[in-house]
Amino acid sequence: MTTETNLLAGYPAELAVSADAVAQTLENRIFVVLDDDPTGTQSVSDLPVLTRWETEDFTWAFGEGKPAVYVLTNTRSLDPAEAAARNEEVVRNALDASTRLGSDLRVSFVSRSDSTLRGHYPLEPDVIAATVAEMSGEATDGVVIIPAFPDAGRITIGGVHYTRGSDDELIPVAETEFAKDATFGFTNSALPKYVEEKSGGRFSSGDVIVLDLNIIRAGSETSDPEFSATAIADALDGATGSTPIVADIVTENDLRALSLGLAEAERRGKRLLYRVGPPFMRARIGQDVREPLTSDEAFAGTSPGTAGGLIVVGSHVGVTTRQLNVLTTEHSAARIVEIDVERLFTAEADRYLDEVVDTVSTALNGADVIVHTSRLLVRADDPAESLRIARTVSAAVVDVVNRTLKAFPPRFVIAKGGITSSDVAAHGLEIRHAIVRGPMLPGIVSLWAPVDGPAKGIPYIVFAGNVGDDRSLADVTRTLSVTF
Repeated sequence: MTTETNLLAGYPAELAVSADAVAQTLENRIFVVLDDDPTGTQSVSDLPVLTRWETEDFTWAFGEGKPAVYVLTNTRSLDPAEAAARNEEVVRNALDASTRLGSDLRVSFVSRSDSTLRGHYPLEPDVIAATVAEMSGEATDGVVIIPAFPDAGRITIGGVHYTRGSDDELIPVAETEFAKDATFGFTNSALPKYVEEKSGGRFSSGDVIVLDLNIIRAGSETSDPEFSATAIADALDGATGSTPIVADIVTENDLRALSLGLAEAERRGKRLLYRVGPPFMRARIGQDVREPLTSDEAFAGTSPGTAGGLIVVGSHVGVTTRQLNVLTTEHSAARIVEIDVERLFTAEADRYLDEVVDTVSTALNGADVIVHTSRLLVRADDPAESLRIARTVSAAVVDVVNRTLKAFPPRFVIAKGGITSSDVAAHGLEIRHAIVRGPMLPGIVSLWAPVDGPAKGIPYIVFAGNVGDDRSLADVTRTLSVTF
């Protein structure tokens, strides 16, 4: 059995680094996080979120005075050409807003993606780097690739990316169901080889700079974070032309130590772009790990009525199905409504969705309603066709949520799954601007407070498909529900 203890043998102990030490390095910098689905916010708190990215949207977000803003691009649900166009548009508008503000605010870009390595890589960092170079004349020296998500059991040791299984066994991520993704599948768990695989050999594994734990924890013996920061920055001296950079990450302290080193490299003049999992930004901007929100905190500033909550489940990964089973078994007071996916591809689809909306709206009068897609996954061998099927299903879920919201607004909304929660936010709830308040579980599952649109005042919970244990969905629902 591969365990963390076995893999860490011979490496230094982690180095204690305070969040405040990282925050002091930010100066006048703001990070624009292009989030390829909305679950990237689950590790941060008190930051603005955009589901639209016109120049005026960035003007609002920059005016909030926060060190980062999340932009919900949802590109994991798009084909490569659409994803490229959307990344370019976001970067152009963000830089345009910064110029119009006329401040000395320095904008850095983060391509937030999946902790299990799914997504448009290297396409998205390539497009961001090219757009920045065209608009500002600044070339990207290095692309920092940090998929680690310790809160969710995804860590990197010896350059190999793992996910934690049962009995604390660490499984190379290429041996999990995520690597078999119909659109974004891969075969390598060693990050340098993953880079080579996904770049089609444009970058060989030998081109990748690897910051192993000996470098990340270089100041461990003397308890000196500055020593580690210097070692990391030194290791990046040769980065040029978007050199891929990967790092071993096991703990929050490792992320903070890395952040100090990246800040030092940037102080020396390196231009870095980031391709990261959810918790990286929390460390990079110097936020402490926030305790999960209580029920009172979740509803602070709102006036919830007597309606039940709406729980929408679209993800089909194994952990989601197990979580759904626990919730439906334990929440006996809830009404369960299944959307039959196969009926969405028939001539009677519109009439069928009318029936679903009527059922959900009526049931919300005094009860929580669990809406989930049928668990038989409809898919195709062709990646483009798989995306088309996913979009059709997501559009149906969005239609149900939007019409239900206007007929009988729920007490809260939980959306389970990346594409599901993105489309529910932007189209089902018509959220344009929101503030991420914080997590509902330790380090995972974020609550957004919409600041505009018909969902204003309704807590919205973004719940990734691939995080949590079997009880997590039930636990979050219980915190928010008055009938569970």
